[in-house]
Amino acid sequence: MRILLQRVSKASVAINGRIVGSIDGGFLLLVGVGHNDTEVDADMLAHKITTLRIFNDAQGKFNRSLLEIAGGVLVVSQFTLYANVRKGRRPNFTDAAAPDHAKLLCDYFAKQLALLGVKPVAAGVFGAIMQVEIHNDGPVSIWLDSANL
Repeated sequence: MRILLQRVSKASVAINGRIVGSIDGGFLLLVGVGHNDTEVDADMLAHKITTLRIFNDAQGKFNRSLLEIAGGVLVVSQFTLYANVRKGRRPNFTDAAAPDHAKLLCDYFAKQLALLGVKPVAAGVFGAIMQVEIHNDGPVSIWLDSANL
């Protein structure tokens, strides 16, 4: 699984102008699923994300986790994280999982975040054309890949 994590002061996702998910402070997680990804990958990433210390303490240092600040998460499926642009000018997405597998794993991942204590866990709608509004905080953006954890 691949995740682009963005620390946000707020974020929302809309479909046809109607907000379907939003959070105040926390993380926007753009989530891509590969062919061979399993619940083990989702579990590793959920644990890493909830305990990653990238929120400022009183001295302005990255010492606080999402759980410590009681931040929320907005999960948005993003198969384009598996884009391959090595040949030509049009990316291919053959490394991305089939939609049925990707949806199951994205849903499982969001549930794991909630089980680890994240509140709220909001999400986009899998497979929909969405408009994502992001208020980056910092900005802080971190690339996570379960193959490298």
